[in-house]
Amino acid sequence: MVSVGAMKIVIGTRPEAIKLAPVVLALRALHLPVRVCLTGQHPEMATEALAPFGIEADVNLDLMRPGQSLAELTQRAVDALTLRLTCKQPAWVIVQGDTTSALAGAIAARQLGIPVAHVEAGLRSFDLSQPYPEELNRTLIAQLATLHFAPTPGAEANLRAEGVPGKAIEVTGNTVVDALHRTLQTLPAAPRSKRRLVLATLHRRENRETAFPEIISALVEIAARRDVEVLLPRHPGCPPDMYAPLKTAPNVRLVPPMPYPDFVAALAAAHLIITDSGGIQEEASALGIPTLVVRALTERPEVIEAGTAIIVDTAKSGILTAATRLLDDDTAHRSMANASTRIGDGKAAERIARRLYDELHAARRPAA
Repeated sequence: MVSVGAMKIVIGTRPEAIKLAPVVLALRALHLPVRVCLTGQHPEMATEALAPFGIEADVNLDLMRPGQSLAELTQRAVDALTLRLTCKQPAWVIVQGDTTSALAGAIAARQLGIPVAHVEAGLRSFDLSQPYPEELNRTLIAQLATLHFAPTPGAEANLRAEGVPGKAIEVTGNTVVDALHRTLQTLPAAPRSKRRLVLATLHRRENRETAFPEIISALVEIAARRDVEVLLPRHPGCPPDMYAPLKTAPNVRLVPPMPYPDFVAALAAAHLIITDSGGIQEEASALGIPTLVVRALTERPEVIEAGTAIIVDTAKSGILTAATRLLDDDTAHRSMANASTRIGDGKAAERIARRLYDELHAARRPAA
């Protein structure tokens, strides 16, 4: 018999919650028992992100402490998850992406002999410092995972190049597209605005020390135009003073983290996106919103290949040049404003749930 705790889903951050919510729903649709464990890496934001999907966590480990280092968080998460998994050992542990929580979940599970399913497997920047610690985390998780749910053929190719056998990989699409489509269906029609919306998000660790002033200075100059409004949700991991120049800039809305449905509404209404986020590159590509990636590289080459995003790095001059072109040249904007299915078709969670269902039932069948 499959154990009562057949599936344990480990979630640390808001993006993990958004991308794993469709998986929880798809597993439950197949009548598979699922337990959701929050590590507390994003203390309130992960819980709030699950709420629109009608999902409540079964347990919250509440692991965050003031001034806690990545090493300390990793150790505490491994210890706490090991205890939980020992008490109620599931048939599978499911982790997503590249966070410290995902790595800790994979380590704890494999040390206990529990198979690990990795959602959004195979993304690579091929530079352990960019993004940090995400690139390190996801390459380590690949060494621990039993099943690798790659969002794209490119991610599958990365895993195969690292020696992962093909039977352990399934190309599913990215579950963020599932979450995006589901959320869009619930939103009312957006009111029209006189100004075009430039949506910006900034939070990467490698950008905080040196690149933030350049990027934010570019946003201030963009906002000085009379025909745009810049919307920037603050990230809780960034010190408030990093955003200081935006507080007094005209045509800028600096807001707290937005509930996911509100953020999706802003995303869909945006004329241009400026971001160092990985997930937003995916969502913007699915919607066909031109995106400037303020990083030196991206582990999501599909958005570049689709033509919906370009890498502009972090220098003010490059950001301004690219943004001005897309704001002033309608032809240039239209050339990028094409929704792409390279990231996913909205059915990734169904594929993941079906494969896990098959794995569970194959394990129940007696050997021939």
